[in-house]
Amino acid sequence: MIKQALISVYDKTGIVDFARALVGMGTEIISTGGTAELLSNSGINVTMVSDITGFPEILDGRVKTLHPRIHGGILARRKEKSHIAQLEELGIKTIDLLVVNLYPFKETVLKEGVTHEEILENIDIGGPTMLRAAAKNFEDVVVVTNPERYQEIIEELLNTGTVSLETRKKLAFEVFKTTSHYDALICDYFKKSLDDKGFDDVLTLTYEKVQDLRYGENPHQKAAFYREIGNVSGTIVGAEQLHGKQLSFNNINDTSAAVELIMEFQKPTVVGLKHTNPCGVGSADSINEAFEKAYRADPVSIFGGIFALNRPVTPEIAEKINSIFIEIVVAPDYDEKALEILKQKENIRLLKLPELGGYFEKGYRWDIKRVTGGILVQETDRIDLDEENLVVVTKRKPSEREWEDMYFGWKVVKHVKSNGIVLAKHEQTVGIGSGQVNRIWAAENAIRHAKDKARGSVLVSDAFFPFPDVVKAAAEAGVTAIIQPGGSIRDEESIKTANERDIAMVFTGIRHFKH
Repeated sequence: MIKQALISVYDKTGIVDFARALVGMGTEIISTGGTAELLSNSGINVTMVSDITGFPEILDGRVKTLHPRIHGGILARRKEKSHIAQLEELGIKTIDLLVVNLYPFKETVLKEGVTHEEILENIDIGGPTMLRAAAKNFEDVVVVTNPERYQEIIEELLNTGTVSLETRKKLAFEVFKTTSHYDALICDYFKKSLDDKGFDDVLTLTYEKVQDLRYGENPHQKAAFYREIGNVSGTIVGAEQLHGKQLSFNNINDTSAAVELIMEFQKPTVVGLKHTNPCGVGSADSINEAFEKAYRADPVSIFGGIFALNRPVTPEIAEKINSIFIEIVVAPDYDEKALEILKQKENIRLLKLPELGGYFEKGYRWDIKRVTGGILVQETDRIDLDEENLVVVTKRKPSEREWEDMYFGWKVVKHVKSNGIVLAKHEQTVGIGSGQVNRIWAAENAIRHAKDKARGSVLVSDAFFPFPDVVKAAAEAGVTAIIQPGGSIRDEESIKTANERDIAMVFTGIRHFKH
């Protein structure tokens, strides 16, 4: 039986009915502040915490439950005779049920224009302290922090006269999950307010679930989708789904990769992507022309893939998309007629992400990779080419058109799995070699795919050439210019080969490995 319950909640959803049901079963209610006022005004008999402690609330309510008469009643182990004897000696009653939820720190910290003072005042102290105490002593104390649990607890009490140990343990787990999430948000706020971009000795991360997924990368793997806390504009989490089936694990992963790439471009651009690798990218003066470039770059691989656009989808593009099998389209917006056309296909996922219409904003974010037994954390790869650091290492300098294609291809190769090679011509990828275990294979794959289009193209490499073989292969295919990081002990061999074949070559000093 629940003889005494302490109720102190910020979120008062359902609390009156819950307290009334407890009183109906003979429970005495202790409460504080606004909760006590609400319950009392609802006709429920309430004992104030200050009447229990013999001490008033002080410091504008900052201190009210932090007292031995409260925490003694929560933490006393009922099976320990010495604990019970001490309570009896001090006149402290046990608290059998604790109902607490916390000040809205997350909602406060995310408010536009919120002050540091307001944020500090929404860091709950007494609530987490009581919750942790009760959760530690879950065998003797039922602890509730989620209003959704009220009804099931009442039903269990009515049916059995008690709350089972299994339920108590689940409720305790919910408490520690809540308080750890709460503290992680506070920790994150202070880190950001200090502009601390370092790697701390202890890494505390917290995410909130968006949805359960049907399965992971494969049907036999369970999966769920979680989001960061805070501003997620310009990310897959911030996208609005306008049509189609629920996104799958692979859909989300692939679309995120497409979004990362498309936001490199200001000019009208379209990205075709499959399995997190771009298969066709095109830029042009109009989005219709850019789409045609991206599609023609690799009309085979895009089957079942994704199109990402940085301009609204036009009816002309919608008609072309409907003529092939595409899983997802993500764009800043859709022409009304285009949306009508695309919705003719029941399953195609249509995502709206307005930020795709603007240039990539270089915010500070971490890239996290899971490894066995731990994680790797790094800054995201946000660096751009710096014209002042580009070095033409060959006798021939690139033409204006070649420079344009180098800049274009460099944005693309950054998002190609290593070893990565991109052939680009007239702001269109004509060949992409990705994920190979050596660079010459990546180059050969890109050249093989490009066929005759390789002639007059530029070759972009995400890392240096360990041998001159890539330059030789490029020359035989008709490539006229190369851009690569440089830095190999054999650079001179590659430079010599490029000069012999009249190829312009530029060193960036920047590597873009992507694993």
